[in-house]
Amino acid sequence: MTHSLVCPETVSRVSSVLNRNTRQFGKKHLFDQDEETCWNSDQGPSQWVILEFPQRICVSQLQIQFQGGFSSRQGRLEGSQGSEALSKIVDFYPEDNNSLQTFPVPSAEVDRLKVTFEDTTDFFGRVVIYHLRVLGEKKV
Repeated sequence: MTHSLVCPETVSRVSSVLNRNTRQFGKKHLFDQDEETCWNSDQGPSQWVILEFPQRICVSQLQIQFQGGFSSRQGRLEGSQGSEALSKIVDFYPEDNNSLQTFPVPSAEVDRLKVTFEDTTDFFGRVVIYHLRVLGEKKV
């Protein structure tokens, strides 16, 4: 059965936060399930989110809700186990809209994920994400 795998023990890092205003635009808003809050990156050529899970997981789907006009035309999901180097799992191609988008992921067992957003639709390279969900199963 597929579950949301991000939990309070999941450690997250992001490439940047708009004006370093973590209270209003910080990474915690990616996972708070609040329709009114978001992570807003600062400008740059690419943006990313790294997730370190407290146990091994098997990813099956990635769900992302962008703000239209501040999305990415191409994304890359990478993963690793333990201290291994990250390796590519899948490329995905979001649409520039406000809908929750679901991307299938080939079965991958990892404890660390990196989601990279490239070719952003915003001229300055900013990305705005309201929801980021990693779905799959926890491994024992």
